[in-house]
Amino acid sequence: MNIRGRRREGAELSVESLNDIMFFLLLFFLIVSTLANPNVIKLLLPSSKQNEQTSTKPISISVTADKRYYVEKEEVPYAQLESKLKSYMTKVPELTCVIRMDQSLTVQDLVGVLQIGVNLKVKMVLATEQAK
Repeated sequence: MNIRGRRREGAELSVESLNDIMFFLLLFFLIVSTLANPNVIKLLLPSSKQNEQTSTKPISISVTADKRYYVEKEEVPYAQLESKLKSYMTKVPELTCVIRMDQSLTVQDLVGVLQIGVNLKVKMVLATEQAK
């Protein structure tokens, strides 16, 4: 009679391939999350086609390469630009301004003009050249 017990095989779990599976799942979810929101990676440039017509005639603000500011073909110093737009607002309560800036100017120059519009709560539109 065999008094010794049977030698039992222990249950084993092989986890070597689990690392590979987790890596592929992580990679898959990273790729899917960037495809779900493409604005994180790409910059969508605005179209230069005119999409919206305004019912009132907009006021034109032009800025040349040497930083000369014009409101409706009248040269205005930058310090007086806000007061000039206020005078137009008394005539037209919902004023729309079209900003025409030289392409060599910096973004900070554009932000300076847009900040005046934000202070006065004026709708501002940036004019672009139509693509050929």
